[in-house]
Amino acid sequence: MEDLNTNEIKQYDCSRGCIVERTDEGELKCTYRPGCCKLEVYDWLRGVVQEKYRNYFEVRFKNTRKGIYVNSSGQTVKMGDLVIVEAVNGHDLGIVTMEGPAVTRQMICKKIDPETAGLKRIYRKAKLYDIEKWQEAIGREHETMIRARQIAAEMGLEMKIGDVEFQGDGTKAIFYYIADGRVDFRQLIKVFAEEFRIRIEMKQIGARQEAGLIGGLGVCGRELCCSNYISSFQSITTASAKCQDLSLNPQKLAGQCGKLKCCLNYETAAYIDAQSRIPKVVNPLEFQDGTAYLMKTDILSEIMYFSYDPNSLANIYPLAASDVAEIIRMNRRGEKPESLKTEPEPANLEFVTAVGDDSITRFDDTRKKKKRNGRNRNGGNRQNGRPQKPPKNNAAE
Repeated sequence: MEDLNTNEIKQYDCSRGCIVERTDEGELKCTYRPGCCKLEVYDWLRGVVQEKYRNYFEVRFKNTRKGIYVNSSGQTVKMGDLVIVEAVNGHDLGIVTMEGPAVTRQMICKKIDPETAGLKRIYRKAKLYDIEKWQEAIGREHETMIRARQIAAEMGLEMKIGDVEFQGDGTKAIFYYIADGRVDFRQLIKVFAEEFRIRIEMKQIGARQEAGLIGGLGVCGRELCCSNYISSFQSITTASAKCQDLSLNPQKLAGQCGKLKCCLNYETAAYIDAQSRIPKVVNPLEFQDGTAYLMKTDILSEIMYFSYDPNSLANIYPLAASDVAEIIRMNRRGEKPESLKTEPEPANLEFVTAVGDDSITRFDDTRKKKKRNGRNRNGGNRQNGRPQKPPKNNAAE
């Protein structure tokens, strides 16, 4: 965070989803900005009142950390308010990002029972003094993270500190770290406590969680799924890529976290279901006019392409997966169909644009240039754009 002592400064804190600015009177103002925060949830039930859960609110903090809290303050709390909430030690400051029946949906999704979960409380709305102290603590996060990395490197610990989050009252900080194995950081916590004069909490995260904390754009051009909506990460293996007939190229299959992309699991179930209806072709298909070889398979369309020439894609014939299964059964009985050519005409592989109805030559100039004749209509020659008189015939004179 930059210095907020000038009136012109306006900070967009996307890690917490708010705008911080100074008013003309010098008062610090913090406004919630929906859509500018990680793991944002659209409140599609906004305005609907449900008395049973009207005191439950979703409060978000930095990056992907948020939770469900109970309003025990007696004050009217609504979405976008900055509130002081209960913490393990001291208090924290967060932003209310959801209210009403949508909070109930989130509790069901996260398997939170309000009767037995022991939800923490919302004490009150944040005052100007609380916001000032909160912003001072936020201003220390980056330099604390840099110094913490230096201390860990000096102590020879095999760990990477990815982020630091200060509590709203500035008395505690959470250090998010990544490590391949177990790390004994008991001595490290003592050094941190002496260096930063705060209570220390170490929280280990994975590579995918780190990518969600940092954020970014994927190769698809959209925000990273781990930063956008994924809160629980499932294991991903190369079997998901194999069943989708993808090339096992580590550079294309790996995401920004260095692990396999989470989106590999999105269509895996659909591909597995389609492959259950596609027969396994071990040997070429036998026809009366020759042997047909499998060239490629369109899994989702359940169409298999065969050719008489195993080394060429010039003439390939499509066959439905059900028809291929029937031909395989015929070959096992010693029967041969008449010909593969009795099926539809060979498929010609043509270029298709992303839109589907545009031509790649649409920008070519098809107008033919008119050839200029050496003489004008009056029979005179043109030189430098001006008509010239024909030369006199001296013999006629």
